[in-house]
Amino acid sequence: MRKASLDRKTTETQIAVSINLDGTGAYDVKSGVGFLDHMLELLARHSLIDIKVRAKGDTHIDFHHTTEDTGIALGQAFAKALGDRKGIRRYADCFLPMDEALTRAAIDVSGRPFLIWKVDFARPKIGEFDTELVREWFQAFAMNAGVTLHVQTLYGDNCHHIAESCFKALARVLRGAIEIDPRQKDRIPSTKGSLKG
Repeated sequence: MRKASLDRKTTETQIAVSINLDGTGAYDVKSGVGFLDHMLELLARHSLIDIKVRAKGDTHIDFHHTTEDTGIALGQAFAKALGDRKGIRRYADCFLPMDEALTRAAIDVSGRPFLIWKVDFARPKIGEFDTELVREWFQAFAMNAGVTLHVQTLYGDNCHHIAESCFKALARVLRGAIEIDPRQKDRIPSTKGSLKG
């Protein structure tokens, strides 16, 4: 089983995460940031990755550090659980509709972190959550997971729907890219022989 757990502690946050890449989409998320919890629950359910998160952060200031550091921790756990990335399909893409919003995502589980983010929000907040933090989470995750990730919302009006479509699109491409390809289950899908960057 491809599993990983880790603890990350700074003066701003204390985060413990565990994931199982071969799970059922089970989740147990408590970050102290309600909207982030909702997005991570969606991520787990639609990727079929089991995710557990416990986070305490300086939310009396704002949600920035907790959101970003949760992305860092989950990205690091993801990379750790993948190991040498042997046998994975590596690439995936999807178009994800969420009511009036449509987001496309493409991923290369390459070991080379990169994020292309083309998502606009009409409002600065979703409830108490700053919409700019959606990108911060994706940036933190991609850099620490070692994935090349492209996310673009083609259209949409409702900020909640746009954010949700981004997380669900990520979930679906993660699910496809980390799936074991039976035709190359004993090989690393690279002519270089390595997906470590």
